[in-house]
Amino acid sequence: MMSFDEAKQRILSRAPLMPAELVGLHQANNRVLAAPLLARRDQPPHAVSAMDGYAVRAEDCHGQRTRLTVTQTIPAGAVPQGPIGPGQAARIFTGAPLPAGADAILIQELVQRLQDEQIESDAELTAGRYVRAAGQDFAKGQVGIDANQRLGARHIGLAAAMNYPWLKVRRRPIVALISTGDELVHPGEPLGAGQIISANCSALQALVERHGGQALVFGATPDHKDALIASLEAARSADIIVTSGGASVGDHDLVGGLLRDHGLRVDFWKIAMRPGKPLIFGDYQERLFLGLPGNPVSALLGGLMFLVPMLARMLGQGDPTEAWQPRELAGSLPANDERLEFLRARLLPHGRVEAFKRQDSAMAKMLAQADGLIRRPAQAPAWPNGQNVDYLPLSDLI
Repeated sequence: MMSFDEAKQRILSRAPLMPAELVGLHQANNRVLAAPLLARRDQPPHAVSAMDGYAVRAEDCHGQRTRLTVTQTIPAGAVPQGPIGPGQAARIFTGAPLPAGADAILIQELVQRLQDEQIESDAELTAGRYVRAAGQDFAKGQVGIDANQRLGARHIGLAAAMNYPWLKVRRRPIVALISTGDELVHPGEPLGAGQIISANCSALQALVERHGGQALVFGATPDHKDALIASLEAARSADIIVTSGGASVGDHDLVGGLLRDHGLRVDFWKIAMRPGKPLIFGDYQERLFLGLPGNPVSALLGGLMFLVPMLARMLGQGDPTEAWQPRELAGSLPANDERLEFLRARLLPHGRVEAFKRQDSAMAKMLAQADGLIRRPAQAPAWPNGQNVDYLPLSDLI
């Protein structure tokens, strides 16, 4: 069996960087920026007031009672009517541009209004007080958002402020999802004797979309060569074809056997990993091919550990599955065999982690209830209570 690390390296070495495409600003959420985004203007474009008050010369406000003459009013969006000189002020509102000659804002709470456009104040100001300088947020030509950034609300807002109606992003990798098995029935359909609900495609679709891909769901395909080949042919428009089930060695496990005669080239089959040993990687008709096991935990964890890093590589991002944390083990574990193991675990209130007693790869509920995974190396000796372990939180991943 191939080691987990070698399998992952071989998979990632085949994952191409997606080309760039233009999308509208309002379609760019959760997309990955393909090139640095440079500001097209200064923000603010000129010095503006940060408060409601009066634009003044700081040297006129020296801490002694001072009377100033208000010469104009400047709301946000207006243009100053002219400069102010010594002993003068301009009524101004938040976001409005400062008139020439002004270098500070005297906030209205510190002002006494008199008749005949006169105000008095004993405030002491320094230049720049309550003023947002031109280019304070960003200046034209500055990098506002780095390449390979996954865009969220804050990035979309910044791109809009930098005057971008369109953004160049990585094309989303298209992932075709096929489940195999005569026993599979779609959710909501009538169940016959011996049939089970097909859940893998639904889970893998959510995984793909969470990590920036576009899923094409072909659903359940019977364990018949012609049916599976038809689904694979229909899936050739995708960048990656992912099957679940049929990757083992049974008489009805077609993916790893009969399909080799119909264009499936296998790079490797079986890895030293639990759960997820019967995993196939290769290509089908020049499309990357990942054959996951059929058990729901094996399928989803195989998708997490291999498909998610593939998507990250194709989008120019770092691998989110490498965010392992050091934790202390609550309880003990027996010695491990020749397979790397990913144990479903809960995070306890004091920060220690506890592996679930049952780790059956068919128990989807336990994975749904897990806070994270404990990585247990192959041939690891027995671990005592308090052992330092690698722990991967699942909340941001699946």
